[in-house]
Amino acid sequence: MDNQLIQGREEALQMVLRKMMGRAIDAAIVTDLSVIRWLTGFSGSSARLLITREKSWLFTDFRYQEQAAAEVSGAETVIATDGFGAELASGRYPLGEIVAIQSDSITWHEATRLIEQILGKQRVIPVDSFFDEFRMLKSEIELMKMRRAAEISELALEKVLPMISPSTTELDIAAEITYQQKKFGAEKDSFDPIVAGGVRSAMPHATPSMARFKSGELIVIDIGCVYKGYASDQTRTVSLGPVSAEAREVYRIVQEAQEFGIFSARCGMMAQELDAEVRRFIADHGYTEEFGHGLGHGVGLDVHEEPRISPKGKY
Repeated sequence: MDNQLIQGREEALQMVLRKMMGRAIDAAIVTDLSVIRWLTGFSGSSARLLITREKSWLFTDFRYQEQAAAEVSGAETVIATDGFGAELASGRYPLGEIVAIQSDSITWHEATRLIEQILGKQRVIPVDSFFDEFRMLKSEIELMKMRRAAEISELALEKVLPMISPSTTELDIAAEITYQQKKFGAEKDSFDPIVAGGVRSAMPHATPSMARFKSGELIVIDIGCVYKGYASDQTRTVSLGPVSAEAREVYRIVQEAQEFGIFSARCGMMAQELDAEVRRFIADHGYTEEFGHGLGHGVGLDVHEEPRISPKGKY
C-alpha cells in the first residue's frame, strides 16, 4: 500500500478528530461511502465506519473480506455477520456519551434503528456536511487522479467526435463515450454521458435518445469518468457543420464568460462572489434569464462536491 496514501488518510482522520473534539462528539458513525473511501481507502459498496477518539472500525460483510484486507488503512476491519446495528449494540465499542450520525447520507429507516439500538446509553445527534470542508482540500495524489480522469475523458472525446454524422444517434455517441473511457483506463463513467443535439441541446441534463444529428445544429456533450476513485466532469459544445451567426455569438459569450470566471477567481473569494461576477457578465450580454444554473462545482471522489459555485455557495 502506498505510504503517501496512508499518510494522507491519517492526516485526514486527525482533522476529523479535532473537529469532533471541538464539538464534544465522542464517536461518529459515517455512512457516506465516498467519505469512507477518503478516510480508509475501502472502495466496496457496503460499509459503515465508526470513528472514536481512540480508534476507528470499518464494518462490512463477508463479500468484501479480502478486498478490505488489501485496501483499508487507519481502521480495523470487522466482518459484521449480523449487521452493523448488532455490532453497535454489542457494547464492544467505546461510544462515549455523544454519538454523531451522518444525517445527509442515511435512510430514516436505518437511522431510527441505529438510534433505538444505542438510545439510553448515548445521546445521538445528526450532523450534515461534516466532512466537506476537509474534502475540498485536495492532496497532490488526489489532484493527480483527477487530472488523469479529465485526460481520459478528453482522449475519449477525441475518438468520438469524428463519429458524429447524420447517420449516428445520440445514444450511439453516448455508448461510444462509455466504451472509450473504459478502454483508456477509467473504472466507469462518473455519470451517464449526456449527448444532445439541436433543440435538445438546451436541456442541461438531457437523456440521450435515438435522435439523429442534423447539419447546422449545436451538440452538447457532457462527460466524465472515474480514475482510481476520482471523478472528472467536462462539458463540450460542438456542431455538425456550420451553424448560424446567432449560435456562434452565444457560443462566444459563454466561452468569454468562462475565461472571465477563471481570470476573476482569487484566493479568499467566496463561491457566491465568483458566481455573481460571471452572472453579471452574462446579464450584460442580454442573457440573464438563460443562466438559471450554478457557475460550477468541485469534483473529487464524488462528481459533485463542495465548493458549489452558485448563488447559494457556502464557501
